[in-house]
Amino acid sequence: MARIVTFKGAPLTLTGRPVKVGRRVFDFKLTSQDLKVVRLSDFSGKIKVVNFFPSLDTPVCDLQVKEFNQRAAQLSPEVVVIGISKDLPFAQARFCSANEIKNELVLSDYQFNSFGLNYGFLIKELNLLARGTLIIDKDDCLRYVQAVSEITNSVNFGEVFENLKGVLLAPEKIKKPWGACCGGK
Repeated sequence: MARIVTFKGAPLTLTGRPVKVGRRVFDFKLTSQDLKVVRLSDFSGKIKVVNFFPSLDTPVCDLQVKEFNQRAAQLSPEVVVIGISKDLPFAQARFCSANEIKNELVLSDYQFNSFGLNYGFLIKELNLLARGTLIIDKDDCLRYVQAVSEITNSVNFGEVFENLKGVLLAPEKIKKPWGACCGGK
């Protein structure tokens, strides 16, 4: 069954394999602003807030990155905020420099489609990412997904950070299906 998001009401198809809360996540491979490969596994042992969006050249994405950057400044050092789009690393570097984005690591999926396909958020018709947020715990278990159905709408920041607080306060709340080999109970 095809998964659908909309852009100004027009349906678009999401491709890739969707992720599920309570499951171990797949590694991904992205490109940094200095053209180095960055993987999810590079953040092992940290709680990861993954903020994904179509393009920095849109007002909603611009707002989303700035809001996550501002809120990330107040988070514990055990949390890393990762922004992902398919914008070229050069455009991401210009945006981050111009807007003083220092608390969120903004990376590109332009080269590998690794995040979009491994997490099921690649929009087939546009070859862009959908909009949403994930929270992945220290053991790489997916604890929260917010996928925005209309990509011109913003994420619900309050809901994201309320769920993050829950992950920080109750790190073992979810029974991890892969068992004790990965730190689950």
